[in-house]
Formats: sequence, structure tokens, C-alpha cells
Amino acid sequence: MQLGFADRLVAAILAKRTPLVVGLDPRVVQLPEGLQPTDRSLQTQAAAVEVFCRGVIDVVAPLVPAVKPQVAFFELLGPAGMTALHNLIGHAREKGLLVIADGKRGDIGSTAEGYAEAWLGRGDQAAWGADALTVNPWLGRDALEPFVRCVELEQAGLFVLVRTSNPGSRDYQAPLADGLAMFERVARDVEALAERTTGACGYGSVGAVVGATWPQELSRLRELMPSTIFLVPGFGAQGGSAADVAQAFDSDGLGAIVNSSRGVIFGWEAAARRHLAGRDWQKAVELAAEDAIAQLRADTAAGKL
Repeated sequence: MQLGFADRLVAAILAKRTPLVVGLDPRVVQLPEGLQPTDRSLQTQAAAVEVFCRGVIDVVAPLVPAVKPQVAFFELLGPAGMTALHNLIGHAREKGLLVIADGKRGDIGSTAEGYAEAWLGRGDQAAWGADALTVNPWLGRDALEPFVRCVELEQAGLFVLVRTSNPGSRDYQAPLADGLAMFERVARDVEALAERTTGACGYGSVGAVVGATWPQELSRLRELMPSTIFLVPGFGAQGGSAADVAQAFDSDGLGAIVNSSRGVIFGWEAAARRHLAGRDWQKAVELAAEDAIAQLRADTAAGKL
């Protein structure tokens, strides 16, 4: 019987000795010079993106437990882009990586069931076959339930948006008149779902997205969600430091995965690695991933892994 997502994720973190997840956000204009598309057709751009992301996956597979493709960057390239995404999910899994599809889906009833079965289904007939999916809880608990049932059936994972990293999140997620923030209310519901899906590792397969750009709230969220794995965006290019995410981890260095996208996949853009631009971009990606791993080991409990 296949292990649940939380158990597989924790095993992968321990095997790689890092919580770093590499986000696949392939902006066409930022591709290395040798991979820039020869024309602006969607098919040509999608082909360039696929070659680039395959190269990133090949480099980071020995280093990290998972990759997180951002679905939007593939959708904007139309059918060819979505075919590239499908191919890349398969390639990442062949390389032994877990795949977290960052689609932020959310709906009710049969529509939610459709999203869940599409992204988290298993077997030859699965449309996408990701290991986990990010979901938006704004529509309420009944909108999450079809996804949770799919998690239980398919041994998959979810990451529910709880406290996002963008500045505008304060518009709706900040404290309300009664002093209780909306994200705290969501956190309590997510913790109940994590407890419902808890594996042998002690964490549930329903996790939470908690941005690195709100470090002052991480300890409160960890208190509210002791059984929940945090997916932490905002580290690196978005301004969050390793020290900022330290409160996401438990004392053993588990309980969280930290995403870096632009800071790794466009690693040659950093001053220290600029000499590799156009010459050996994959080496720059590898060095950027290693730098991020080292920062997390130095400034968080992930150094105990």
C-alpha cells in the first residue's frame, strides 16, 4: 500500500536532508540566452520552457525533495504549455521528486471534485497525477471537503492557503474587529483536516501555505497547527530570509518545506554567479540551490536533518 503524502514528503526531506522545494516559474523572457525561443508562437515558447524546466529538474533532483510547478506560467502558453507541464510532471516523478502543483484551485461540489480528480488522481488514466495541490479555501469548508476526500482516497496531499506572502493579503487576512484574524480561523480548520489525515510521521497530508514575508506570525500559526506541514513561499527573491522562516519548523527541523523559485531557477542573475550566464546556466542553478540549502541549514532547525 502506498504511503500517505505526509509520510512520503517527510521521508524525502530526511533523505535529502533539506526542506527546500524548487518552484518552476518559467518566465520566457528570463530563459538563458541559448534557450530563448526563435519566434513568439506559443508552441515555440512552450518547447523552450519544457527544455529549460527539464534542465532545472535534472540539476535539482539529487538535492531537494520536491518541485512546485506554477500552473499559471504553463496555462499562459495555451495547450502546448499544458502539454509541457504534463511532460514535466512525469519527468520530475521519474527523477524521484514529489510534485506540488501550484494551481490554487477552489470551488464547490462536483466542480471541486473535478479539480481534485484531475490534479491528484493516480494511475494511467490520471490527467495530471501530481502528488499535491495548492487550494484556495475562500468558498468555505464544503469547498475543501472534495479535495480532502481525494487526498484520503489517492494518498495525495493538499496545501491550503492560510497566510499568503503578497502585500495585499492584509486586505482580507488581517485581524478583524473581534481581534481574531481570518487566517487564524482558516488555520484552525486546516489543523482539524491535518489531524484527520495524520500519517506515521505525525503530520497530516493536508498542509498550509504560510508566507515567509510574515515571520512575526509564524510562531502563532505553528501553535495553532502543530500537526500541519507548512509550505512557505516568499523565501529568496521575494525578500524572505532563512531566519524569517525559522519558526515554521519543529525542533527536529521538520514540519515545513520552503519554496524558492526565481532565486534558484534563474540562479545566474545573482551577482556572485553572473559569470555563468549564457555559459553554464545549469551550474548556476545548482549553485543557487546549494546556497539556499546552506542558508536554511545555518539559520533554522533544518540544520538538524
